[in-house]
Amino acid sequence: MSAALAKAEIPAPAPREDVPHEDRPHIMDGPVERLARWTAAYAALPGLPDELLDSDGSLRPAWHRFLHHLAGLTDAEIAARLAAAGRHIHETGIAYRAYGEATERDWPIGALPLLIEGAEWQAIAAGVAQRAELLEAVLTDLYGDGALARSGLLPAAAAAGDPEFLRPLVGVTPPGGRHLHFYAADLARGPDGAWRVLADRTQAPSGAGHALENRLVMARALPEVYGALDVERVASFFQAFRDGLAAAAARAEPRIGLMTSGPYSDTYVEQAVLARYLGFSLVEGDDLLVRDGMVSIRTVAGLKRVDVLWRRIDGDFVDPLELNPASRLGAPGLVEALRAGAVAMGNMPGTGLVESAWLAASLPALCERLLGEPLRLPGLPTWWCGDPAQREAVLERFDCLAFRPAAAPAQGAFSSRAFGEGRDAAETARLRAVLRDRPGDLVAHEPVRLSTAPVWDGTRLVPRPFVLRVFAAATPEGWQVMPGGFCRISETPDVRPVAMGAGVRAADVWVLSSGPTAAQASLLPPSDRVAVRRVPGLLPSRAADNLFWLGRHLERAEAVIRLTACLLDGAGSVSMAPEDRATSGRIRALLHAWGAVPSAEGPAAALAHHALSDGGQWGSGLAHALSARRNASSLRERLSGETWRALSALREVLEAPADGADSEAVLLDRAERALSLTAALAGLAQENMNRAGGFAFVDLGRRVERAVNACRFALEFGGAGASTDDLGVLLDLVDSRISYGARYILGVALAPVRDMVLLDPYNPRSLAFQVERLAERLAGLPPLRQDGVAELPVRLVAGLSGEIAAAEAATLPLGTVAAWETRLWEIAEAVGARYFPGGSDAARPEPLTTLA
Repeated sequence: MSAALAKAEIPAPAPREDVPHEDRPHIMDGPVERLARWTAAYAALPGLPDELLDSDGSLRPAWHRFLHHLAGLTDAEIAARLAAAGRHIHETGIAYRAYGEATERDWPIGALPLLIEGAEWQAIAAGVAQRAELLEAVLTDLYGDGALARSGLLPAAAAAGDPEFLRPLVGVTPPGGRHLHFYAADLARGPDGAWRVLADRTQAPSGAGHALENRLVMARALPEVYGALDVERVASFFQAFRDGLAAAAARAEPRIGLMTSGPYSDTYVEQAVLARYLGFSLVEGDDLLVRDGMVSIRTVAGLKRVDVLWRRIDGDFVDPLELNPASRLGAPGLVEALRAGAVAMGNMPGTGLVESAWLAASLPALCERLLGEPLRLPGLPTWWCGDPAQREAVLERFDCLAFRPAAAPAQGAFSSRAFGEGRDAAETARLRAVLRDRPGDLVAHEPVRLSTAPVWDGTRLVPRPFVLRVFAAATPEGWQVMPGGFCRISETPDVRPVAMGAGVRAADVWVLSSGPTAAQASLLPPSDRVAVRRVPGLLPSRAADNLFWLGRHLERAEAVIRLTACLLDGAGSVSMAPEDRATSGRIRALLHAWGAVPSAEGPAAALAHHALSDGGQWGSGLAHALSARRNASSLRERLSGETWRALSALREVLEAPADGADSEAVLLDRAERALSLTAALAGLAQENMNRAGGFAFVDLGRRVERAVNACRFALEFGGAGASTDDLGVLLDLVDSRISYGARYILGVALAPVRDMVLLDPYNPRSLAFQVERLAERLAGLPPLRQDGVAELPVRLVAGLSGEIAAAEAATLPLGTVAAWETRLWEIAEAVGARYFPGGSDAARPEPLTTLA
C-alpha cells in the first residue's frame, strides 16, 4: 500500500453497545480495517492509468467514499446482495445475445460501479456534446453540398467509397432538421490520464437500455451505498431525448416507434426496455406499411400513422427498394417517405458513415473549421494512408502502429493487434502490399491502451481493463449527455472489453454530484398537459399475434401436463384391470398423437419424462413452454417482471436431466408444480393485464385451445362405452372433479360428465364457457367498418354458441363434437386473418359517414 494511501484517515463508526460482543464480527474487522485490507492488496497494472488510484498512488476521492460505505458490509453480505441481484436478472429475463450467438445469456453485471467525480464528468460531457455537434455538421455537409470534400478537408475518395455512404439519401433534408438524434462515444483514459475517444457510435448506438438496467439492479443491490453518494440520476436524460424526438415530428402529439430487427437482434432485450420506459411502440419492418404518402403501423384496429421512428437497425437495411435489396428488416418506401417529410427518423440512414476510421484523422481540423474551437475529446492518433504525407509518416513508424480498414464497421473494429500485439511475417507482408497497391483502404493508429478499474472478485479488489460508453441526445435545447453510461469491463487482465461476450461484464457508471442531487425526475408529463383517455393503446398486429400464440402455447403445455399427470396417477400400473389398461392406452395414444412422446408403448415413467421434459418432442410440455417463452420474448415491453419470473420458473421445473431416470413419484411432483405455474400465469394475465391492451388476444388464444381440448378429451374419454375410469380421467383433464362431486352424489355417469365438460356455461373449464368468453373478447375488439355488420370471427363464434346452447348431453352425437372441434380451428384461422394481416393486406379503419 502506498504511503499516501496508508495515511488516509477514515472515521470509524462507533460500536453498537446493544449488540453482544459475539454477535459483532465486524468489531475486529470493521470498515477501517476492511478498507485498508482491500486497498493494500490492490496492485494496479504497471504502465496503465487506474480509476481507483491517482497518479501519486493515493485513493481517488470518489472511491474513498464508495469503499468506506461498502466496507460496512461483510463479505457474506456483499455476496448475498450480488446473488439476489443475479436471481433478479435471471428471473426477469434481463439478457443479451453475444454477436453471432443464437441463444441469450443472463446480463453479466459486475459487483462494483465505475465512479466518476462530478467535476471530471463535466469535462467529459462537454467533449461528448461537442463531438456530437461536430459529426452532425459533417453529415449535413456530406449529404448536402459537399463543401468539405471540395475544399480538401475531407478525403472525397474515402467518403464516396465507403459502403455506409448511402447515395439515395444525398440531398434529402432530414425531417426535423437533424441527421443525428442519438450519439455514443466509447472512451478510455490515455497514457497521460486524459480521456480519449476510441470509437464514435452514430449508426444505431446500443447500450442506453443496459445502462438503465444496470442502474436499477445496482441501486437494488446496494441501496444504502447508492443513497449515500449523491449519484446523478438518469431519468431526465431520457425525458429530454423523448422530447427531442417528439420535436422532430409534424404533429403536436406524435406517435413514436422504436424500429427493431426483432427478437434475434443482439440488443433486443435492451430495445424492449427502452420502448417500455419511454412509451414507444416497438415495431419491426413487417409492422410498417408506406401507403398514401404516410408511414403506418399495422395494428389490430387497422393502419395507424407513425410520425417518428427511432432506428435500431443498420441504415442500409431500412428500405429494400432503394437501399439493400436483400433486407428483410425494413419497409419498402421508407426512403421516399423521408424525402417527402412524412416521417422523421433518428438516426437518419447513412449516419454510420461518420463511424468509419478514415474520418478520425480529419476531425481535429474539421472541429476548428466547423465549430471554431479545438477538439475537446481527442481520439487515438490516427493517419489515413490514402494521403501521401500521412502514408509516409506511417511507413516511418510501421512497426509501432496498428492498422484497421478505413471503412471499418462498428462490430469488430478493433482486432487483437489494435492493442499492440505483434504481427507475424505474413501479416506484415500483406499490410505492406495494401499500402503499396490500395493505401486508401487502411488507417493506422497508435495501439489502444485501456485504463483499468477495480473489480470485486469475491474477496478483494483487482484491476481490470474497461471501456466506457457515454450517450448524448439531441434535444430542443441542444445536446444533453447522460450523467452516467454503460461500462464494459474485463473479468481478467487479458480480455479486451470491446464487445459483450465471454470474459466481459457490465458495470453501472455513477457520476457523483458535489452536492445533493435534484429530486428524481419522472417521465410522466404534468397532469394538466394530458387528457384522460380510456381507449385501447396501439397494439401492432405482430404483437397481437404473439400474444395470441402465447396464450395458445401455455394452454397446450397445461393440457399435456394434465394428461401426463393422469398417466402417472395410477394409470401406468401393470396390475390394473382391463378397463384401466384401456384408459391408459387412450392417454398414451393421445400423447403420441400430440407429439409429446415418441411411441405409445413403454413404461409410464419413460413416457412421462418425454411428455414433460423432452424438448426434442415438438408436443412436449417443455417444448410448448419454450415456444411460449419465445413468443413472450417478442413482447418484453408488454409483459411484467412477475410474468417473466413465472415463465422462467416453468421452464426450469420442466427441464430435467437427459437420462430420464426419475421415478414416477418425482415426475408426478414435477407435473403438479408445473400446473401450479401455468395457473399462476393464467392468473397474472387475468388480474394484471389491462383489458384495453393485449389481454384480449392472450385470452382468445387460451380460450380457443381450451375449447379444442375439451372437445378432444370428450371424444377420447366420453364415448358411448366410456368406463368409470375414462370419465374420471375426463373430469381430471378439465379440472372439474371437485365441481362434479359437489353437484352429483351418486358418482360419475356419462350424460352428467358430458354436460359438465361440454355444455355447462357455469363451469369455467367447459366448452360452453370458453365459447362465451370468445364472444366477449371479440365483441370488445375494434371493428374496421362502422356499418354494423359483424365480422367473420364474431359470426363464427355466434353460430357455434347457438348450437352448443341448444344441445343436450344425453343425445349429443360424438360426430357433432368433432364438428365443433373443426369449427374452433376455423375460428382461430379467422382471428388470424382479421387481426394479424401480412403483406399489404392491412386496411385503414373506415370512418362513420352516415347515421342510421
